[in-house]
Amino acid sequence: MIATIIILAAVAVAVVVLLLALPTVGPGNGSLQRRFGPEYERAVTRHDGDVKAARKDLSERVRRHGRLRVRALSAGEREQYELKWARVQERFVDSPVSAAAEADHLLTQLVHDRGFPSDAYDDQVAALSVHHPRQVESYRRLHALAARADAGGTGTEEMREALLRGRDLFRELVAAGPQDSAEHRAGPRRMRIRRSGHPERQDAATKGGA
Repeated sequence: MIATIIILAAVAVAVVVLLLALPTVGPGNGSLQRRFGPEYERAVTRHDGDVKAARKDLSERVRRHGRLRVRALSAGEREQYELKWARVQERFVDSPVSAAAEADHLLTQLVHDRGFPSDAYDDQVAALSVHHPRQVESYRRLHALAARADAGGTGTEEMREALLRGRDLFRELVAAGPQDSAEHRAGPRRMRIRRSGHPERQDAATKGGA
């Protein structure tokens, strides 16, 4: 009888230890792999295949940045950002290096204006990975290429691809979201009406079959 009790107690302790060892993300968040997508695989690779360490890393990001309140842009701010990005793309043909640097600066400013951390690049990327996990790698890539371009270590096609990928994150950040006010959400419509009747210009950086 005593032996049976000891065995049951040992089993119970083992179950508790196993449950405590399982990584958690928090209620309602689902699995880390589903939430982070490609960023999950990147974290595993960065931790040399140590899944437990990668999950701990990503869980910490969610804990620190999951409740970040993103600031809505006004209609005027969104329009100004869209115009600036269009100019960057137009400049790319004649000056790809300066265009890549300007795109990196513009994205960094947009990230700041949306309310993401701005004091440290690593914190900024960590917060972006929580809220834009499928686009954050394009931010890293554009930032790295812009830095390398000044030293002449980047090809034009590589910068063009980075700019196009960065544009996807730009569009996500500049778009009106559900947290925006009704006045903010009306902005893009007003802008389209003002521009109606004028042919759309093809993005300079996308010419050539992007």
